[in-house]
Amino acid sequence: MDDTSIVKLLWDRCEQALKELAAKYGRFCHKIALNILGVSEDAEECVNDTYLSVWNSIPPQRPSVLPPYVGRIAKNHALNMYNKKHAEKRGGSNLTLVFEELDEVIAGYESADSALYRQELLSVINEFLGTLPSDKRKIFVRRYWYADSVKDIAARMHMTENNVSVSLNRMRSRLREILQEGGLLS
Repeated sequence: MDDTSIVKLLWDRCEQALKELAAKYGRFCHKIALNILGVSEDAEECVNDTYLSVWNSIPPQRPSVLPPYVGRIAKNHALNMYNKKHAEKRGGSNLTLVFEELDEVIAGYESADSALYRQELLSVINEFLGTLPSDKRKIFVRRYWYADSVKDIAARMHMTENNVSVSLNRMRSRLREILQEGGLLS
């Protein structure tokens, strides 16, 4: 079933929509949550929470593109669960490593106008991603949005893990330069 039909079923409050959503996006959501949480049972719980959130948000929302909408909800549920489970203990997971990598570039900017800073930062990152070749952009997004491991990205992109690591390092360095030039980093 196509995405427009799924959204229409959700809009019409037809329970068949949840079955269609699960059939089409269940593995996608599970992969996102599993990359963040590392435990299949926790990922499955996030996927179920995702279905409920999608059900509750459509209507009033009517997403024009369903995969990023559903993926963002799954990611947010997984991040919330991760934060709850790791509130007192840090380290050891793929997500911690992903955040540490980006922390090198954008750390330490919480202030009274941090919402404005985050908005400007997001704009610069989006512009930066727009300048990247398609394969580099995919690597960056797979790592920092989907929290894929370097190994998984290498397999997906038919590259060596070393090439992926070097690409990520170069992209982070370039992003740091752009942020410094724009006055967002000192």
